[in-house]
Amino acid sequence: MSIDEHKELINAIHEITEIAEGFGLDFYEMRYEICPADIIYTFGAYGMPTRFSHWSFGKQFHKMKLQYDLGLSKIYELVINSDPCYAFLLDSNTLIQNKLIIAHVLAHCDFFKNNIRFSNTRRDMVESMTSTAERVAHYEHLYGKKEVEHFLDAILSIQEHIDPSIMRPKLNYHLDADETELEKKATPYDDLWDIDGSNEKKAKPKPSSKRKIPPQPEKDILLFIEEYSRELDDWQRDILSMMREEMLYFWPQLETKIMNEGWASYWHARILREMDLTTDEVIEFAKLNAGVVQPSRTSINPYYLGLKIFENIEECYNDPSEELIKQGVKKGDGRSKIFEVREIESDISFIRNYLTKDLCEKEDLYLFQKQGKDYRITTKQWEEVRDQLVSSRVNGGFPYITVNDGDYLKNGELYLEHHFEDIELDLKYLEKVLPYIYDLWGRAIHMETVVESKPVVYTYDGKGIHKRNL
Repeated sequence: MSIDEHKELINAIHEITEIAEGFGLDFYEMRYEICPADIIYTFGAYGMPTRFSHWSFGKQFHKMKLQYDLGLSKIYELVINSDPCYAFLLDSNTLIQNKLIIAHVLAHCDFFKNNIRFSNTRRDMVESMTSTAERVAHYEHLYGKKEVEHFLDAILSIQEHIDPSIMRPKLNYHLDADETELEKKATPYDDLWDIDGSNEKKAKPKPSSKRKIPPQPEKDILLFIEEYSRELDDWQRDILSMMREEMLYFWPQLETKIMNEGWASYWHARILREMDLTTDEVIEFAKLNAGVVQPSRTSINPYYLGLKIFENIEECYNDPSEELIKQGVKKGDGRSKIFEVREIESDISFIRNYLTKDLCEKEDLYLFQKQGKDYRITTKQWEEVRDQLVSSRVNGGFPYITVNDGDYLKNGELYLEHHFEDIELDLKYLEKVLPYIYDLWGRAIHMETVVESKPVVYTYDGKGIHKRNL
């Protein structure tokens, strides 16, 4: 990049930032870096500028970089949810590409800062992941790279099975070394969960050796294993804790993918419309924007769907129906409404509440499935389309699995349940993952699920996998 091009980029950043602030976007301080393709794709594969070393990241890098080299795909930018917010721009981008990207990442940063799902995420995660990488490297030096890598394989195989609930009370229990009993750990914030003083009115129950572990089904499998496994050494618990912390950081992005990309696409177009672009820039911008938000016949483009839902919300609230007027909506409320939606919704509620019949029909949305050798449209009923989209976003799109018993058969075995919602588990993947969970837990693992409409349990006992019908 020449000195003149660098000056133009700096001027563009200032102009775009001023326009974004004028629209009411509220973002952290931004820091931009110009990077070559190798660096951008390394960051893309790792998910962050700095992270622990693992073979899966190298595999992802090779795949992404190969597609870039063959001209099949291209990463123009990466933006990190942090304070300050980091954005990395590809050094081969043209000026108009960078203008679009800068407007796009400013909107992403506004979303990171203001959406409720991100309210508990750590804003210093870049520094934290640097520390994690150093600690993992230290453990590799102490215990061997192969040992640590196998342990990371086990964690990463179930890393999505955490509980990211925003208002989850921190009720931790521990298993007594000599007796099978549970005791609640005291915390400085216990009074916040006892607003009416009911706990003080109740006599403290006596520990019971028959009390179930956990008392209720536990969604956070990583946390349960971290606290209860008899198999883990201190260094392994430390790594497990760090991996869970990283997944908690990434989880809100899984819950808001459609909203986040739709919001950024909505604003990059409106911001650039306010700029004095040359004729060539207008043409190039139109091509770039069309490439980003074009619909697909066979899958959901989150940029496009999110953008269309936001635009539909604004249109409906700018010119409200009689029903909305009765609810207190005033003409011209569209812009304030989309800011409200950006703040309080996730993909599930966003689609459920705002994907309307008119929008489904306008965008010609449908469901399809493979029938024989061909794929065929199965329905265009808008409620079914909406409900299927909502179902696909539940739990970030991952199976909902809970720990039902940490002392199954009174032998310390782990009993997991897949909460079946008409989608079967990938049984080949399940058979590969159960041995990893066994390595983390140290005793037999049982997984209850549904196969061909029948409840079954898969068990791994350290030697092989067995299946039994319920």
